[in-house]
Amino acid sequence: MPDVQRRIVTAAREQLVRQPGGHGGVLADVRLEGRAAALVLLAPGAVPDPAGHYRAVDALVVLDVLPAPERAERHRFHAAAGVPLYVVVDPGEGVCTVHSRPLPGVGYREAERVPFGNDLFLPLAERTLVLETGDFPTEPPTPGAAAG
Repeated sequence: MPDVQRRIVTAAREQLVRQPGGHGGVLADVRLEGRAAALVLLAPGAVPDPAGHYRAVDALVVLDVLPAPERAERHRFHAAAGVPLYVVVDPGEGVCTVHSRPLPGVGYREAERVPFGNDLFLPLAERTLVLETGDFPTEPPTPGAAAG
């Protein structure tokens, strides 16, 4: 995991762990049905399969730090699995995008872009989690990468 990605995931994980309970755990560098996810907030009672992978349906929030070319495929996968919130962090642009209201087969119906420095609100059924993004590091954008 590159340093910028690691620093963002560590900061987000520390913040989520400190917030009120009602979730099954916050895991970094986890596999959801064999696919990598940088950070996952799991539903209560979620357990890994014998290979150590979790079911995507057990994820309440997935956060990824991704380059533009990888976003579309992961976006569709998480929406198809019904993950309520999918957060994409782009340190090159200094922005987070919160995708919500999954529509299987299509993607997410809503997306909110939040520039670094602003709080990121993650509305779950029973509460809203808040991530402060002011300490998220930035990096130069990859030449030729299109925003996604």
